[in-house]
Amino acid sequence: MCYYRGITIKNQDTLKINDVEKDLSQYDLQALVADGFNYGTTPVIVPKADCGWDIVQMEWGFLPHYLPNREAVEKFRRGYTDDKGKFHPPLTTLNAIGEELLLPNKMYRNAALRRRCLFISTCFYEWRHVYPLGKKGQPLKTPIKYPYQVRVKGEKDIHLVAGIWQTWTDKETGETIDTCSLVTTKANKLMEQIHNSKKRMPVILTDELAAEWISDDLTEERIAEIATFQYPAEQMEAWPIHKDFKNAHDPSEPFAYEDLPGLDDEPLIKPVTNQIGLGF
Repeated sequence: MCYYRGITIKNQDTLKINDVEKDLSQYDLQALVADGFNYGTTPVIVPKADCGWDIVQMEWGFLPHYLPNREAVEKFRRGYTDDKGKFHPPLTTLNAIGEELLLPNKMYRNAALRRRCLFISTCFYEWRHVYPLGKKGQPLKTPIKYPYQVRVKGEKDIHLVAGIWQTWTDKETGETIDTCSLVTTKANKLMEQIHNSKKRMPVILTDELAAEWISDDLTEERIAEIATFQYPAEQMEAWPIHKDFKNAHDPSEPFAYEDLPGLDDEPLIKPVTNQIGLGF
């Protein structure tokens, strides 16, 4: 989950963290739909030695040190078939489970302790699974998936999400890149209805928690607390969008499906006022 994000800043020119304010127009932030599975770069906030912070581009998809070269990275991310014909499935490190960050021998532990960052987003996209009924009224085994755009309410365009990062080096070419992973936690009341297959959500942080997350004096206990912070459902909004939203001119445009049942808490959902039709 949380593999698709949007960054479309319209009403916010500056960002302030820890009394340091920066002009966002100086950075390349715009992305209608950032697809994590492209494994491209994404803007993240990192602390600086002078107690300030900066926005840098990192490759989205945390890479462990033991991968020797880009060929190994491709196998790691896409999966591969070995000489005996056995398929080895891919390992996805776009997201890191907040409850497991600090477990012993975990890939992310050292980064969670020493290299924390903040993902910049204005929205993210998730799919709700709805099981249609068969002829006898029983739920079918294959769900229909409906995409939703999810946002934080308020005047500010962006919200900040907890992340971790580390540098990876290609041992053949010497190429060095910074790679990152977005932290997720258990879904709140809204997200457990939308992301109802896995019931997870990004660790969206308040301004105060975001500043704390990139500070250098956190205990393991506090890191674990922030890494599992659940943003309040009442401060979020969501609505169904077109199934081809990734190719749409405006991926945020609401779309109503005749066969999509409502959610339990409709006030949390932005009203849908445009065309009504069936998804394809």
